[in-house]
Amino acid sequence: MKANTKVAAIRSPEYFRLTAGLVFMIGVFAFGIWHAGHLPTLSGTGLLLLVASAIVGAYMAMNIGANDVANNMGPAVGSKAVSMGWAIVIAAVFEALGAIIAGGEVVSTIKGGIIDPAQIPQVSDFAWLMLAALLGAALWLNLATALGAPVSTTHSIIGAVMGAGVAAGGWGLVNWVTIGKIVASWVISPLLGGVIAVAILYFIKRSITYRRDMSQAAGRIMPWLVALMAWAFTTFMLIKGLGAILRLPIGQAVGVGLVVAAVVFALIRTPLRRAAAAGSNDKKAVNQLFTWPLVFAAALLSFAHGANDVANAIGPLAAIYETIRTGEVAGKAPAPLWILVLGALGLAAGLALYGSKLIRTVGKEITELDRMRAFAIALSATLTVILAAQLGMPVSTTHVTIGALFGVGFLREYLKTNYAKMEKIIHAGHKGSDLDAVEAYMKAFEMAPVAEKRVMLAEMKRRAKANDPDALVFAKKERKAMKKAYKSELVKRSMVLRIVAAWVITVPATAVLAALLFRITTWWDPGL
Repeated sequence: MKANTKVAAIRSPEYFRLTAGLVFMIGVFAFGIWHAGHLPTLSGTGLLLLVASAIVGAYMAMNIGANDVANNMGPAVGSKAVSMGWAIVIAAVFEALGAIIAGGEVVSTIKGGIIDPAQIPQVSDFAWLMLAALLGAALWLNLATALGAPVSTTHSIIGAVMGAGVAAGGWGLVNWVTIGKIVASWVISPLLGGVIAVAILYFIKRSITYRRDMSQAAGRIMPWLVALMAWAFTTFMLIKGLGAILRLPIGQAVGVGLVVAAVVFALIRTPLRRAAAAGSNDKKAVNQLFTWPLVFAAALLSFAHGANDVANAIGPLAAIYETIRTGEVAGKAPAPLWILVLGALGLAAGLALYGSKLIRTVGKEITELDRMRAFAIALSATLTVILAAQLGMPVSTTHVTIGALFGVGFLREYLKTNYAKMEKIIHAGHKGSDLDAVEAYMKAFEMAPVAEKRVMLAEMKRRAKANDPDALVFAKKERKAMKKAYKSELVKRSMVLRIVAAWVITVPATAVLAALLFRITTWWDPGL
């Protein structure tokens, strides 16, 4: 019996993930030893530091893949536009491509300019500071992933660099203006993402699903929505996703995006109209039309994420490598191909082994998603980043995406509650009708355009006031149960509180961790 239990444990998915992760880290260790051996000027503490930094950098990249990628793939998986398996494959490929192709030959060593490296008293302290920041941020991301809380990896590394910087050179080392902007973004990012997502989703409902001719309305509106997405993603990639290859001013990026959007509109207008006309006149058929736009959106978001957020792992690693190699502190450092590849493989490994947990949290555990809602979330994330770039506001794509999720969830809750109130009035207005007649009227009400709903609702209110409330179609107990069912929470409040708490704690938690780790490393070896 005990033998069978041991065999089952060995075959468990968790055991496999742990083993695969350890194999990957051992491979990084072996590569670090081999690579360090080819640097003739490296020996002693410097060699140890480079190998340790490569391992910790790979560990950080794995945690970024496990936590942050969920924001790109979660809505697509939650809406069933793509399966979990395919989501992981698509994200892993595009994350790695983004990191290697557009990750940048030169990366910023101090994320966000959070500290002034010129004020660090010793060059060796800078190297140990970066290692402590990497490890502190990685440990926090690991904990957040285990708890099922999507957090900002950028804020994690910024908090860690700040904490280690204070430990190395005092409070005056920190750029407090930048810290203030980050704190403000905790509120601005999710609110902006939520508002834009709600606006997009409500427009889709008003223009497509609130109409009797859903298929015809979808054929008219969908080409414009896809063209808007093409413009948004082209602009987004030019100002963020392809920054290391081609970076355009916001005005030029918008112009190129408009050209791409016009081409896309011309190409997909007729096929989309045919697809809409061929489908049935219901929400299920309309949802199907959003499948491929969602898949492309998730792939492009993953590419942009790999290109940008890989710097959270390779930036400090490149800083350590450059410091050891030259003996100088640099605000920017070259990222050799081996560092880019290490970051890309770490992202892909973390996503493949542990990404499903957060993808499931983002896609299924916050609120129920269909493809229209997921489309609104993906488009909101890109539009918010573009708007923030134009206004000069630092925003976290994690916060934007989660805010958009909360926004569409609360919109669902609001609409369901309002519908429950309308339903009660409809029942009251149909005094003496049997259940079939009431249900038929409710279905007609649900399918009616918004303008017609207002007329029907006004008529129901007038009739309800003229009728005796004791003669309603449903008994009071039945109406109360129905109202309670519709007012059930469509957004999990406990999940909201958990995620917001994790956001607020991220910067101070990583700062404390990194400061402690810096003190520990410099106690036993203050030099290179």
